[in-house]
Amino acid sequence: MSCTTILVGKDASYDGSTMIARNDDSGAGHFTPKKMVVLPAREGDTEYTSVLSHVKVSLPYKAYRCTIMPNAVKGKGLWGACGVNEKEVGMTATETITSNPRVLGADPLVEYQPADDTHPEVPGGIGEEDLVILTLPYINSAREGVQRLGALLEKYGTYEMNGIAFSDKDEIWWLETIGGHHWMARRVPDDSYVVMPNQLGIDEFDFEDALGEQADFMCSSDLLEFVERYHLDLTQYFNDELELEEDDEDPDNTASDVIDFRRGFDDDSDTNSEDDESDQALSEFDPRAAFGSHDDADHVYNTPRAWFMLRYFNPTDFVWDGPDADYKPESDDLPWCLVPEKKITPEDVKYVLSSHFQGTPYDPYKSYGDKSLAGAYRSIGINRNDFLGFIQIRPYMPEGSRAIEWVAFASNAFNAMIPLYPQVDRFPDYLSNTTGKVSTDNFYWTSRLIAALSDAGFRKNQNHIERYQLLVQSKANRIINTTDDELRVLGDPEMVRKVQEKANAAVAELASKAASDTLRQVLDETSNLMKNQFARSDA
Repeated sequence: MSCTTILVGKDASYDGSTMIARNDDSGAGHFTPKKMVVLPAREGDTEYTSVLSHVKVSLPYKAYRCTIMPNAVKGKGLWGACGVNEKEVGMTATETITSNPRVLGADPLVEYQPADDTHPEVPGGIGEEDLVILTLPYINSAREGVQRLGALLEKYGTYEMNGIAFSDKDEIWWLETIGGHHWMARRVPDDSYVVMPNQLGIDEFDFEDALGEQADFMCSSDLLEFVERYHLDLTQYFNDELELEEDDEDPDNTASDVIDFRRGFDDDSDTNSEDDESDQALSEFDPRAAFGSHDDADHVYNTPRAWFMLRYFNPTDFVWDGPDADYKPESDDLPWCLVPEKKITPEDVKYVLSSHFQGTPYDPYKSYGDKSLAGAYRSIGINRNDFLGFIQIRPYMPEGSRAIEWVAFASNAFNAMIPLYPQVDRFPDYLSNTTGKVSTDNFYWTSRLIAALSDAGFRKNQNHIERYQLLVQSKANRIINTTDDELRVLGDPEMVRKVQEKANAAVAELASKAASDTLRQVLDETSNLMKNQFARSDA
């Protein structure tokens, strides 16, 4: 999927929560109806078969209950997308990312090959359709999520490049696939946030840690050898301790300072200088240069989205605009993570994931001044957002009540985001009864209608949308705050679940009424903009 992701470490968030959020977007020209459901816990031997790739995967005996956001229309598989399991571990999958011909030529994607007259069917690897279903029900922590999915990728391979996030109350991990069978993962620093816009994003990687303690990095078992064998490392390594005298013959020539990355693989190296250089190579490797892409399409489709989000959270740390900007929308060196200038809230997450470059020359709704650059870049809050899934895990709440799963459907520029407790047996029908039939009986289709009508009369409808979003989130927050107070003193798990389901019902009722009212308002406004309107009345 063409999506956008933000990850917020616990010390960067307003309340000490870990937060992972992603826009799940359809490809250009189409839309994918979604719903929110609960998969029950399971015990027993079973086998999973992918609809798209036909690969068969034996599943563990015990599966935890978890929430998912599957496709509402059958035919292309489940596509679980994101959710929280009963151990309060979150997962969102996937952010489609990019690579380059050197990587894909060294480790080709594992694509499905149908049977023909001369060859039997060859199953493909695992992909976005499968990842949540194969991973989330079987993990007890974010770290375990990386380990399980990494093992599956090494065994079965994948037919596409993807980024996947895992969270628990203590950690967030981000995993990126590399070619058909390789992968790397990095722990999000607690004091930082990460933005991901459909590109391979990790910009530094410590092989020494990944192949040793694994405190902050993990990778496929042979990734280091893979890099060396296919000459994938493009990093220039310099010895910072080497001092050049001003009277050297060529003080600007630093060629002698360059460290050969291949020495990092030489087990026979026996000099201190070479050991130091090897350590530097192992810890300063640039995976974005080695495994990622930097093509023209990235500069209109991907990097501008990261630029907008970084600019929002760190407005004064860097110069973002003008000819002397530190970072521009088409910069290839945008940081993977930064420490934000202020703590990040759910409203901040919703705002950046709804962006259409407002406040910049690139806003497609720009109505004044020079409009020559309006719509130049792909918006984050795009017409084909299917849903926004946002998992917040709060360390200060009792076990079983820590997770909140926020959701919004359709184009984020015009929708409202609501919080729900995921440790329940079912969600309200308004969230789970989506089908392929257009209906105002569910949140997905009502949100789609509001978005389409509001876009057609953006200026007239903007106030209605802002009031709708503020009302829903304010009242929903009040429901969560009141319910949290109840949950803090409850001990019986069954009572906890009933209280959470009651709160979810109240949030769904709030969303239903507010969405219905807003739909009527934007319908009236946009109807008054119809080309066949006429001012004179019959009266």
